[in-house]
Amino acid sequence: MMQNGNGIARVVIVGGGTAGWMCAAAMARYFNNGVREFVLIESDAIGTVGVGEATIPPIANFNQMLDIREADFLRATRGTFKLGIEFVNWGQVGDRYFHPFGEYGQDLHGIAFHQLWLREATRSDPPPIGDFSMSAVAALAGKYARPQPGKPSPLSQIRHAYHFDAGLYARFLRELAERQGVRRIEGKITCAHRDGETGDVTSVEIEGGEKIEGDLFIDCSGFRGLLIEETLETGYEDWSHWLPMDSALAMPTANTGSPQPFTRATAHGAGWQWRIPLQHRTGNGHVFCSAYMNADEAEAILRENAEGEPQADPRLLRFTTGMRKKAWNHNVVSLGLSAGFIEPLESTSIHLIQNGIARLFALFPEKDISPLERDEYNRGMRELFEDVRDFVILHYKATQRDDTEFWNYVRTMDVPDTLAKRMDLWRLHGRVFRENAELFTLPSWVAVMLGQNMMPERYDPIADTLEPQKVAAAMEQIREVHYRTAEAMPTQEDFLRKSGSWAEDAAVSAAPSPAATTSAWGARQ
Repeated sequence: MMQNGNGIARVVIVGGGTAGWMCAAAMARYFNNGVREFVLIESDAIGTVGVGEATIPPIANFNQMLDIREADFLRATRGTFKLGIEFVNWGQVGDRYFHPFGEYGQDLHGIAFHQLWLREATRSDPPPIGDFSMSAVAALAGKYARPQPGKPSPLSQIRHAYHFDAGLYARFLRELAERQGVRRIEGKITCAHRDGETGDVTSVEIEGGEKIEGDLFIDCSGFRGLLIEETLETGYEDWSHWLPMDSALAMPTANTGSPQPFTRATAHGAGWQWRIPLQHRTGNGHVFCSAYMNADEAEAILRENAEGEPQADPRLLRFTTGMRKKAWNHNVVSLGLSAGFIEPLESTSIHLIQNGIARLFALFPEKDISPLERDEYNRGMRELFEDVRDFVILHYKATQRDDTEFWNYVRTMDVPDTLAKRMDLWRLHGRVFRENAELFTLPSWVAVMLGQNMMPERYDPIADTLEPQKVAAAMEQIREVHYRTAEAMPTQEDFLRKSGSWAEDAAVSAAPSPAATTSAWGARQ
């Protein structure tokens, strides 16, 4: 492509943070042909919002793609393993359930395990379905281990993601990207210039007047969308009528014990609080709806319920849930908060960045960008955003809480047709049908629906083809094996230390990294 003069010669990434440096590191790894240039512009004067801290399992694939050793990554980012999310007070006040990574039990003769559990629930009082998840049992016991290669083990059912310090991850990726040839320019962008005929962005200008030209621009500038919105006026689709959270307070605290291998999301009167354990501290935050709760009240709830001594004052963030009408417009591709934002309830922010990068790689353009390929990128990103949107909305809609105006609103609100249909199908026979390449698998939908007391009217009749006594015996055996396995596993901290993944200074680190005070978010502002 470079030989015919139509290849992309320079990619300009606007903004650093996790989104910018994830893109830069991946671009340099796969598209550096010795001729193509990669430039990233960021300003130390503009703080990061700080992505994630909690992730979902596909992040491991991204790190492997960059040839990053897991132990090096965990040590550098003070990371821990994550086996799922514990939800507290979501169905009703006092309820608890666990959304695990990995499967529930084992399907028998092609019949989904949860259908067998539902049938058992009509005959007896079975243990919670979480008892049949190796990930859930290990997580709640504070344990982590991997199966030994070549040896069958219940540990093979465990899937993991990570908790990590977002600022340290961006720094780690920056070092990797710069070693592979990415050029970083320090500067604050003052304006962008466009082609008078095509409308494409031709360059951006930084303070002092220097212009940085490019063929393809990646907007990682955060909520403001410096190129995708301020320059191209792409438009934003507001989903706050379904997801009314618009504010968050974030505050790091000192660890009070060995880090647990799961995230906790605790529902409060008009929102929820996250707890994310790292090696050197704990990330805490309170996501809330300002129409039902003011910031002072939200901060008081956060401080009252956070464990450990605060390491910084809470920082307030404002946002609008939704997405750009086009993630790719002209020759600008938006990633991270520039592309859209869905609250971090299911830890999807970093995955949306990762998927955007992968999709861009699959449709990497020439200078003359094909509208067909650009439209395909936008179609795929919309499907993913709407998939995540529906799954997060489910947590609010599938509640029985009526103790505050906020919960009355979300419990009775209309939801997207796609989600309404899925919930109706579940209510009949506990069936879930996935379409296309949806992010959340069957166990995820089962975890939330059963965890929030959405029992279907009947189980799938196909479950009656198996003898009840044999199924009950098999279920009890699965449960016993899970608990016996978890008992023999090391604690997460022991595993991290023995695998060389524990940072030696983690226990004594006191101050959070530059982006650490705002866990569960994304990219440059």
